[in-house]
Amino acid sequence: MTVVLTLLAVLPLLPAAAALAAPPRPAQYLTAASGVACFVLACALVPGAGRGELHTGILRADALSTVFVLATAFVYAGCAAHSIGYLRHDERSHDFPRYARRFYLGLNLFAWSMLCAPLVDGLALLWVAVEVTTVISALLVAVENTEGATEAAWKYVLIASAGLGVALLATIFMYYAGSQVLGQTYDLGFAPLLDAAARLPHTAVRLSFVLAVLGFGTKVGLVPVHTWLPDAHAEAPSPVSAMLSGSLLAISFYAVLRYYQVTAAALGPRFPGTVLLVFGIASLLLAALYVLDQHDIKRLLAYSSVEHMGILAVGVGFGAPIALAGVLLHVLAHAAAKGNAFMGAGALVRAFRTKEIHRLRGAARVLPWSGPMFLAAILALSALPPFGIFRSEFQIVAGGLRSGHYGPAAALVVLVTCAFLGLAIAATQVVLTPAPAGVTEGLREPGARSVWMVVPVLVGLLALVVLGLHPPAALADLLARGAAELGGRP
Repeated sequence: MTVVLTLLAVLPLLPAAAALAAPPRPAQYLTAASGVACFVLACALVPGAGRGELHTGILRADALSTVFVLATAFVYAGCAAHSIGYLRHDERSHDFPRYARRFYLGLNLFAWSMLCAPLVDGLALLWVAVEVTTVISALLVAVENTEGATEAAWKYVLIASAGLGVALLATIFMYYAGSQVLGQTYDLGFAPLLDAAARLPHTAVRLSFVLAVLGFGTKVGLVPVHTWLPDAHAEAPSPVSAMLSGSLLAISFYAVLRYYQVTAAALGPRFPGTVLLVFGIASLLLAALYVLDQHDIKRLLAYSSVEHMGILAVGVGFGAPIALAGVLLHVLAHAAAKGNAFMGAGALVRAFRTKEIHRLRGAARVLPWSGPMFLAAILALSALPPFGIFRSEFQIVAGGLRSGHYGPAAALVVLVTCAFLGLAIAATQVVLTPAPAGVTEGLREPGARSVWMVVPVLVGLLALVVLGLHPPAALADLLARGAAELGGRP
């Protein structure tokens, strides 16, 4: 497994280097091959991590981190393939080689940073890895070089940097707490902190956790520190938006979970659970209201991401084993569903040349594959069976009821239903409402019907059905062990 961990931390750098030196077409195919290879490597981690911790140097994989590596690798593979068709539209531009070089350099480096973040061992290295994801993703948000993209990138950099400054302060407080027990030379590694958690000073741990939720919560998109997210997701190229929503938000939430582990072991689960419940319910409430009144297809999906991050926070706040397992399943299912939704939105935007929902009509006729699959992705995001998000949200609600959180569980159901209405109304209008006569004529954008834009979404839908109906035994074991690690049980 040492080789697998090393390859995961190195492989995306190869197509990134190729993007600088090779023509666009080889760089595209190398990126797609790298994405598929990383997903295969992530799958290879599952059986070993499901049985115990894997460790090599500064790299470490347990069941909890492997779940996030698996989600990131899946989205990376899908977006790498999807981008080949997505960029077909731009090949006629004289500036395409330069644009493709920047795009594929950034895409591969972004994937590399998000694969490394769950694999590094220690809160300090984790903060550095999340900071690297910020720098690279901000450049990708601005890669279109439009006024809106530049403004969104600057807003993202300013807000995320402020949030990560708060997260750095959380890291310092946790170092102080650990130094009181482990001495000043310890390196903020996860295992020593968890072993010493019962002896850590409570005030420092409590303050560190709140700062971590505020700081890393900025990157997660938790209310009220979510304001960069709709603009960045709306302005970035669709494959980048898919990685931002499907992977980056989850990786940032992974950082919160590491602080939750230490805090729950030191203070018990009640305090950190209450904090996450407050942030989660607030995020669900705001997202549900905004989803009901959106006019931009990508901003609609961005607010859906805020909703799902709120669901994750609420699920961890419930603290029941079934809810924690549901949270980890939700990470995987949301990565597939939101990646599919943004890739489908990219096909729609390419074909109709607009992001305005009221001008997107007749998608089932214009895009007979991508249109219906976009609707299926939205239904999956809305937690309809037989998709994986239905299963994960069912487990989370069951965990809330089992742990006695009846009010938050009821609020979760009501707010998720409101968000479902907003998503379903918009998606059915886009896909099933016939367009006015003559409007769809001539909508034959290069790449909009490309097999590269269809197959990744088809694979994502298949994965969602598998997660909803019968997850593989090795994956079920991984989720169970991850929930046990998160809940402080052996």
